[in-house]
Amino acid sequence: MDHFSFNIELNSSPSRGELTVLFSGIGSPYPGHRIGPAVHDYYLVHTISSGEGTFEISGKRYTCREKETFFIFPGELFSYEASVSNPWTYHWAAFSGHSAAPILSNMGISPEQPIVRHQSIRRILPLYSHLRHAFRKGAATPALADLEAGGWLRVLMREYGSRIQESKLVQAKSSDIDRQVDQMILWLTLQYEQQISIDRIAKTLGYHRTHLSKMFKQALGISPMQYLFKVRMERAESLLAGSLTIAQIASSVGYPDALHFSKQFRKWKGMSPSVYRETIHSQDIPKR
Repeated sequence: MDHFSFNIELNSSPSRGELTVLFSGIGSPYPGHRIGPAVHDYYLVHTISSGEGTFEISGKRYTCREKETFFIFPGELFSYEASVSNPWTYHWAAFSGHSAAPILSNMGISPEQPIVRHQSIRRILPLYSHLRHAFRKGAATPALADLEAGGWLRVLMREYGSRIQESKLVQAKSSDIDRQVDQMILWLTLQYEQQISIDRIAKTLGYHRTHLSKMFKQALGISPMQYLFKVRMERAESLLAGSLTIAQIASSVGYPDALHFSKQFRKWKGMSPSVYRETIHSQDIPKR
């Protein structure tokens, strides 16, 4: 016996239609228990309810944990092994049918991307129970049991698809936030010499001011105005190495009032622009 606990229910009358469950089970293998390398002629899906292990397919190795599902594909060499220190418990279902490949492909599940990660599996695990129960209660009417199990498998596939779609939406939202922040950084970097307001930038970019400021601070750790101040002061440092007057430099970095610029620069460097200029010029004098 290679499992602490093991239960499997078989479909005694599998149809040859578009999607058919062949068997379904639940098991808690011993630490280090391994299956494969092997090849199946059907699809096999495992959802982990606790513990962890490793799964290999298409030359890639994955560490799989609770709330993750892995898929095995017909004709693909695979193996999987329970963790020695924290062996998994998993629920599985084997299936076949001419619609299986396009269904999985449309969801983005393939031998190259065989893992589905769930935020919660509370809706997933009962579906495996329904599959097993369909075969148990339908022993006297196997054709009806096959029909019911096929329905539960479709619901299970729908749940996998929903989790994948949710993940894609989160990624898309993250990408949109990155794009918003990048647009604002570009605006501030190129327009720092102008009289800029966050309201104006938000309107130009088509976003709400509060939303844009919040996203910017989450991404960079400082507010848009703090970033603008940083850009202006760093540019001022560069210009102070040249021959422009303080007033000309102030105007060049977005401060029409040279006195106000000097106060801001002192906050930045702890010294006035004039003293900073003297400091960097003295450092340029060759030592003898």
